[in-house]
Amino acid sequence: MLELDRLIQLLSKLPGLGPRSARRAALFLLKRRESLMEPLAVALTETAAKVRPCGRCGNLDTADPCALCRDPRRDQGLICVVEDVADLWAIERSAAYNGLYHVLGGTLSALDGVGPEDLRIEPLVKRVAESKTREVILALNATVEGQTTAHYVMDRLAATGVRVSRLAHGVPVGGELDYLDEGTLSAALAARKPLQP
Repeated sequence: MLELDRLIQLLSKLPGLGPRSARRAALFLLKRRESLMEPLAVALTETAAKVRPCGRCGNLDTADPCALCRDPRRDQGLICVVEDVADLWAIERSAAYNGLYHVLGGTLSALDGVGPEDLRIEPLVKRVAESKTREVILALNATVEGQTTAHYVMDRLAATGVRVSRLAHGVPVGGELDYLDEGTLSAALAARKPLQP
């Protein structure tokens, strides 16, 4: 039972799964060993071996730069800054944005010991300074940490002269982009406003 206990322990580390849910998931997988468990194991192995963060924007892909960065149809003058890849995917689902992205990898949090050096802020500043970026859209979660990070990024980008905007207040305070519907995200992107230093 050591193998089963290990599987349950690993599954319980997934978001939304506690020990009881992990046990149910493990039993479900074992009952569907050939149709689900073995293909899942292969998919996990292949994903772990092939999927990497894009060196330019931080999106996940099997190629570097990723498909979004390589797409010539995307507006190269716009960069949408997000906290993590789940937020990037949420905006992509809205189909309301056709520019480039930059994934910070989190938000500033003194309580959690996350400082500017722990995020991909300096690569963003360098990327904006070395490109023909017209506008940076700060699409960070409407939390205290998200707003703190937005102000810090805005200050760091001030010397570049680029226009900095943020999502409109249609995103609820305390809300997270990954949980919003496409209509809310579309409206928030359309109503973005410049930030004043």
